[in-house]
Parts: sequence; structure tokens; C-alpha cells
Amino acid sequence: DFVKEYWDRVFTYFLNEYKLNRTPNPDVLCNNEIKFKAFLDYAMLKDVDYIAMGHYARVDRSSGRAKLLRGIDQNKDQSYFLSQLTNEQLSKVIFPVGDLNKDEVRNIARKLDLAVKDKKDSTGICFIGERDFNKFLANYLPAKPGLMTRLDGTVIGKHYGLMNYTIGQRKGLGIGTIDGLDGPWFVVGKELGTNTLLVENKDNLDYLKSDKAIITNYVWRASKRDGKYTAKFRYRQKDVPVEVKFLNDKEFVVTYNNVSAVTPGQVCAIYDGDECVGSGFINEVFYQGERRRYS
Repeated sequence: DFVKEYWDRVFTYFLNEYKLNRTPNPDVLCNNEIKFKAFLDYAMLKDVDYIAMGHYARVDRSSGRAKLLRGIDQNKDQSYFLSQLTNEQLSKVIFPVGDLNKDEVRNIARKLDLAVKDKKDSTGICFIGERDFNKFLANYLPAKPGLMTRLDGTVIGKHYGLMNYTIGQRKGLGIGTIDGLDGPWFVVGKELGTNTLLVENKDNLDYLKSDKAIITNYVWRASKRDGKYTAKFRYRQKDVPVEVKFLNDKEFVVTYNNVSAVTPGQVCAIYDGDECVGSGFINEVFYQGERRRYS
């Protein structure tokens, strides 16, 4: 059942990232380390040709290299979550629903009277599901309350642990109108050294903008070249035009124009047209040469 592998490869990483006050994406790691590594390795021992998964994505093998393509249903495309897979992993995988849209899949399930024909789409984190996330996290990491301030140092209130907030978050701050400033209020930064949560109201959100990020621990499936691509810094985000410059075998830099809430710990997936050519993890974020205080 891969419980040990899950703990060692996914959950431990998940907790370590939160200790650093970053916002990890365990679904990406789960795909890379469990479904398409631990399970795939086990399946290969059974002498199978491929494993089939229900992700909305496609694999193109026509060029002799397994290319990861977006799913036909753009609203359900899951290539972002698969972006860390290697060419070798993709060469042994098929995605039967990748060429269908969600309605077609539902209709097929109803015609076959499958038990899941009307099952709601899952929205929770892979190993947490629909449970209260902050309560779940508190079982493993004790929260450390601290001050909630504006960028100029004005104290707004108290937070209940930096790990419970993410850059750009709006809900759950408990802030109304203060000193004539109307809400909503948003998380615009974190200061780990002073355990301070930085917030601003809807009229002062320039600090959420950035124009450059350093991406680490990347997987790249195409020929490696600097140049123009598009990127997603989070799932279902509209493609962002970017320029990629490789620094070494572990890091590359992406530059772009004023994107909001590019969050350390999250995945930056890179696309060349319909192909997802690779991805890495957002490490540091900058605006006009200044490092953003996001983690």
C-alpha cells in the first residue's frame, strides 16, 4: 500500500516545507514519487507494458520522445500536476481520458452504469481530503502565534502561526475596516525571523506583484534552451508569457511582467505551446531586483 514510501517521500517533504513557511504542492510530489514511481516500479515487476491513470492529460510518442501534452478539456487539464514526471516515467503511462472532456467521461460512466458515474470531483489535498487543513497540520507542527502587521510596521492584529497562511490569501484573516482602510485584506508577505505576517488591504497590493523567480530542482523533458515559453505558477492559472534562462543543472530563472502571488514552494510548470516541457519549485521571488519577503 506504499505507506512507508508515502511518509518518506511525500509527507516528510510536505512538513519540512511548512516548517520553512513555504507552501508546498503535495499532489505534484505524490504523482512523481508514488503513483508514477513506487507504483510504476511495482507494476513493471509484473511485466506490464503500461500503467493507465485517470488524469486529464495526454502523452505523445510520435517523435520517439514521450511528450506531456495538455488534456483536451482545458478546464480539467492536469498537466500541471504531472509536470515533474521524467520522460522515462511518461513512456510507460497512458491517460485514457486525456482526449475526452469531462462531460464525455460522465456520459460513458452513466452508459456503463459505473458506481462513480455521479461522484463529485475531489478537491482536497491528496492525503488530507476534505478535512480541516489547519487542524490536520497542527497534529504535526505546533503553531507559533505572532503579530500581523502592515508593510510599514503598523500592527493590525495577531496571527495563529505563519504556516497557516499563504501569499495572496484573503479568507480567514479576521480584519475589517481599520483606520479608514476598507477590506478585504490580503497576506502579502511573511517574515520568518520575527514571526510576522504581513498584510495589506485591497487598495495596497503592489507588494504581491513580482517580475522574476528562481526555480529549483527542475525536471526538463525537451531540449534545454533559454528563450520564450509560457508558465503556470499555480493550477488553473491562465498561461503567463515568460523567458527562461538556465543557471545550472538545478536552477533556472523565469522573468515575466507583474504577476501576483507567485508563491515559494509551489510549482512553476513551463509550456511550449501544448507541451509541458518541464517544471521546478519556486524558491525566491523578486520585483525590480528586490527580493520579496514571501518566506
